[in-house]
Amino acid sequence: MALVEVKVPQLSESVAEATLLQWKKKVGDAVAVDEILIEVETDKVVMEVPAPAAGVLVEIIEAGGGTVAAEQLIARIDTEGVVGAAVAPITLAMAAAAAPAAAAAVAPASASMAGVAMPAAAKLMADNQLAAGSVAGSGKDGRVTKGDVLAAVAGGATAPVAAAKVIAAAAVPARAAVPLLPQVAAPASNLAAQLAGRPEQRVPMSRLRARVAERLIQSQSTNAILTTFNEINMAPVMDMRKRMQDRFEKEHGVKLGFMSFFVKAAVHALKKFPVLNASVDGTDIVYHGYFDIGIAVGSPRGLVVPILRNADQMSFAEIEKKIAEYGTKARDGKLGMEEMTGGTFSISNGGTFGSMMSTPIINPPQSAILGVHATKDRAMVENGQVVVRPMNYFAMSYDHRIIDGREAVLGLVAMKEALEDPARLLFDI
Repeated sequence: MALVEVKVPQLSESVAEATLLQWKKKVGDAVAVDEILIEVETDKVVMEVPAPAAGVLVEIIEAGGGTVAAEQLIARIDTEGVVGAAVAPITLAMAAAAAPAAAAAVAPASASMAGVAMPAAAKLMADNQLAAGSVAGSGKDGRVTKGDVLAAVAGGATAPVAAAKVIAAAAVPARAAVPLLPQVAAPASNLAAQLAGRPEQRVPMSRLRARVAERLIQSQSTNAILTTFNEINMAPVMDMRKRMQDRFEKEHGVKLGFMSFFVKAAVHALKKFPVLNASVDGTDIVYHGYFDIGIAVGSPRGLVVPILRNADQMSFAEIEKKIAEYGTKARDGKLGMEEMTGGTFSISNGGTFGSMMSTPIINPPQSAILGVHATKDRAMVENGQVVVRPMNYFAMSYDHRIIDGREAVLGLVAMKEALEDPARLLFDI
C-alpha cells in the first residue's frame, strides 16, 4: 500500500480557515490524477482540491461541512489500491477501531439520548409510520432531527439505528456532513399540501454570504452614504448597438452588450472627477491613478464583484469578453482571489433582473458605486412635444465624507451625456 495525502490548498494571508463543501468522491472510489475531489470555500473564493495522484480514495478524514486550515490533511489515496479489493477491509477496520473509542468518549447522559427523536422529528416519524429506533440520529448526542427523518423517508431507509451507525462510520468520519448550499425544492403542484404544518428550514450562511453581509454592514456604518439619481435616454446607445451588433460579434466573437458602454461612460466621468475614483484611508484621501472597475455579479453562493483592471485601457470587445468570462466563473464558483481583490469604483446592473430603481451600497473601501436599472419606454417632453423614449434611471451612491454633492451630481451628468451622445467617448469630451 502506498498512501498519498490530500491536503487543503494554501489560503491567502487574510484567511485563517475555510469550509469544506461536498465530497465528489466517496471512500472506495477510483480517482485520476488532478481529478477534483472536493471544493473549499473561504469568505472570498471557492477553491478546488485536485487529487495529487491516481489511485483509490481509502480515507476521508474531514467530512463535508468541516472547518479546516491551510495544509490540513483531509484524505488519503492509495496509489496501489484496486477498486473493490483493498478499500473494504481498510474501511471496516477504521469503523471497528473507531467504535470502542467513540463509546468510551460518550458520557452516560449522552448515551441515553442516542436515538431519541426531537419533537418535530417524532411527529414526522409518526406521520410516516416509522418505528422508534429506525432512524439514525445526527443531532447532538445522537438525537434524531427532522432532517434525519426526511432523509430516511426520501431514501426509504428503515434500518436499525445500530446498523445505520456502523454504515455511517465505515463511510465517513464521525462528524456528519453539513450541506453548505441546500437545494430547496420548488413548490409542488399541490401547494396547500406542501405548506401544511407550517414548515420551516434553517440553513447556515455560506462563508461568502456571511462575508458579504459583514461588508455591507461595515459600509453602512462607516460611510456617509448619499444617493443621487438621473434619467438616461438610451436611444443613441441602442441605435449604435443595433447598427454594429452583427459586425462586432463577427469580428470579435462576443456579443455587444450594454455593460461595455456603462463601463466606458463611468471611466469617462471618473477622469473628470477623480474623487469619485478615490478611497478613504483613516484621515487620508487616496486618489487612484488607475481605473479598476468592479462589476457586481450574482452567483449561487452570493454576490461577488470581480474587477476589470485598467478599464480605461480596455476596448469594448475586451470589456465584453472579460465580463462574459467572469459571469461563467461566478456561476461555476471558479473566480480566483486576485480577480476580486481591489477595485476603485463599482457598477451594479439590477436592470438585468428587472429592477427599476435602487440605492446601491458602496463596496468598501471604494467611495462610490453606480446602479443601473431596466430600460423602459416612457413619455418624455422634448421641445414642448410629448415623445416616447427608452429611459433608464441611474443611481450613484457616494461617500459624502469626501465627495460633495457637486462632484457626485456632475459625475452622473457626465455619464448621462456620454451615453446620450456616445461620440463623446471617442473624443473624450
